[in-house]
Amino acid sequence: MRLVIVSGLSGSGKSVALHMLEDLDYYCVDNIPAGLLPMFISHTVRSNEPTYGYTAVGVDARNRPAEIASVPRLVAELKKSGVNCEVLFLRADQEALLKRYSETRRRHPLSREGLGLAESLRQERELLEPIADAADLIVDTTRTTVHELRELIRQRVGGRSEGRMSILFESFAYRHGVPGDADFVFDVRSLPNPYWEPGLAALTGRDPAVVEYLERHPIVAKMFADIVGFLEHWIPELIRTNRSYLTIAIGCTGGQHRSVYLVERLAQHFSAKYAQVHARHQVVGTTRNG
Repeated sequence: MRLVIVSGLSGSGKSVALHMLEDLDYYCVDNIPAGLLPMFISHTVRSNEPTYGYTAVGVDARNRPAEIASVPRLVAELKKSGVNCEVLFLRADQEALLKRYSETRRRHPLSREGLGLAESLRQERELLEPIADAADLIVDTTRTTVHELRELIRQRVGGRSEGRMSILFESFAYRHGVPGDADFVFDVRSLPNPYWEPGLAALTGRDPAVVEYLERHPIVAKMFADIVGFLEHWIPELIRTNRSYLTIAIGCTGGQHRSVYLVERLAQHFSAKYAQVHARHQVVGTTRNG
């Protein structure tokens, strides 16, 4: 039996995530009142009916604050009683959400007369903060396409086996900001930058010429070894605390060369030790198994 509670900001991709889980044969229900969750769980997850063996339920901001605040307590009780329950929370930055609403011309669920979209989004963040704080996995969809989000949910949530941690290494560009879903962030902007080398600017950290350039510099190997040493110490500690997900972000200026190279190397290194390791590149694209 597995229960995934899906929540997040309106416009961040909650419906996309639920639809992907439905495609993965989860029994899915969206927009259930949070106060009815205990009754719903008793009827489904606790019934031992095969139909509800994999269940996902969407909870959004259209609930009273007290009902939303009760969700983390319910999740803690379920986990304590042995139910395989996890919380998935989706977010995006304000600018991205405003743009999505502008493009779709949808009405925000909290909007009312005299309250603008920006204020509705601000109130929604505050209202859902208890669920975000209790999330096992936070996914920042600011620079994620619908296709990329579906693949991310398929790999990390649908593909995660009980008792095993899903580890994601993701590269990013500091010029676009630090990802909001990272547990650990490593800044590699101090490394030699292939962008300034003739013929390398248009390539990525996966191209042999860039790999060869970076591996000529001992400081790159030192950075890799330091990150590996840190993670090899702390990942087992996190596993011992029953963490289900870990996201490690590696950032450089443009998110194209140094961070991509290190993410590829780190994913390859740790995939030899852990079963569920993934690599993702925000700028150059692709999410794959490590």
